[in-house]
Amino acid sequence: MSTDITAVPRPLEAGAEMRDLARFHRDITWSGTIQPGGMGPGSPRMTAVGEGRHELIQDGLWIVGNYQQDQFLTDGTFVLRWHLHWVAGWDPTVQEYRATVADNYGHTEILRGWIDGDLLTFESIGTPPVRIRLFWHIADAHTIIWRNEASIDRQPFKLVERYECHPVEP
Repeated sequence: MSTDITAVPRPLEAGAEMRDLARFHRDITWSGTIQPGGMGPGSPRMTAVGEGRHELIQDGLWIVGNYQQDQFLTDGTFVLRWHLHWVAGWDPTVQEYRATVADNYGHTEILRGWIDGDLLTFESIGTPPVRIRLFWHIADAHTIIWRNEASIDRQPFKLVERYECHPVEP
């Protein structure tokens, strides 16, 4: 009995969508601010510095990012170190970008995304109690402005944090 191997679906190849997405996922360092109440009711205004490193997996179909950020009170007192693992890519079935997140607060989520020129946006899928919306804006060759907004119980989105990011040489 002969087996027809042409009947076996082949893995996908990365296309233009992944080249477009990669523009926003460069190794970076950042600094910026977290708004009062941004980490929950009563949380103080904070400053933060961080870094992110990226790699391609599965022949370029997915971008993996690992991020860490140190947060400080405005007087310089260290508060915490935050970590996030990110996987993003193009989902041809739904014809949009998808990403997953997992952080050291135990938060996991799946987001949908889109690119409009120099702006990448990812947003929570569905209607969880807290929805997030993330933006990467390529301001110039040396600066990406990143911001995070949240909506609690379907209220309007509010700014949580904003950072100026700078690419790091490999």
